[in-house]
Amino acid sequence: MKAIPVRHYGRWIGAAAVVALLALLVAAFANADVSWTVVGDYLTHETILTGAWNTLQITIYSMLLGVVLGTVLAIMRLSSNPVLSGVAWGYIWFFRGTPVLVQLFLWYNLALIFPVVNLGFWSEDMNTVMTPFLAALLGLGLNEAAYMAEISRAGIQSVDRGQTEAAHALGMSPSRTMRRIVLPQAMRVIIPPTGNEFINMLKTSSLAYAIQYQELFLAGRNISSRTLAVMEMLIVVSIVYLLLTTVFSIGQYYLERHFARGSDNAPRPESPLTRLRAQLTAFRVRTTVGREKV
Repeated sequence: MKAIPVRHYGRWIGAAAVVALLALLVAAFANADVSWTVVGDYLTHETILTGAWNTLQITIYSMLLGVVLGTVLAIMRLSSNPVLSGVAWGYIWFFRGTPVLVQLFLWYNLALIFPVVNLGFWSEDMNTVMTPFLAALLGLGLNEAAYMAEISRAGIQSVDRGQTEAAHALGMSPSRTMRRIVLPQAMRVIIPPTGNEFINMLKTSSLAYAIQYQELFLAGRNISSRTLAVMEMLIVVSIVYLLLTTVFSIGQYYLERHFARGSDNAPRPESPLTRLRAQLTAFRVRTTVGREKV
């Protein structure tokens, strides 16, 4: 019997409607009062590149602080010591319950409460110490630690308790068991949401413009205030953010692929480039077959 596939006319109608809407959207922006030459010129402008570099710096440092502190908080939260678990719970409750922008302003205006930093052997004015970079690092990093604590706790709890009991039976200490047995296996669960948190942090760092940290959004805003090219600079900033998130999304994919090895007997997923080549090859084959039939 010759099987004849069922024709799905609704799919083609839906696809045609989506393509038409996309074409209208592209045409609207193409014919809008936007100077695209200005957009192209400022994509590689020194101020924009400096802002992008500052955004990357604050994102990486804040995520490092969040991951390290979040892992410590997750271990404290799982501790049988009520003081440690209570402190970890209170930290997570406070930093997840208040907006990031409020936390940034709290750190930036800390001199209103503590005018001077006095450690006994060293003293300095708080306004000198609390620079926009440090305020952004503390505001973003400490907030991220609260979310990473929950992610790390979920990853640790995903490891079977038999693994811990077997390690203890072999004489391994609890700290060594956590480092050598539990955390490496928990990484398969921790890495995917951590990658999402990193990409989210990359965009959330734009809030640091409110405390005058010279990141990407503030760089574009400073240029637009001088040139009055407001929409053009917003488009430039959006394109740079899209490029950064795309690069790190690809990196996240390969990192997940690395930690997922050995998790089961199924083959590892194909890379995006491999899937793209397969789609292009399949399209060429379908086109060739269609021409031969004609």
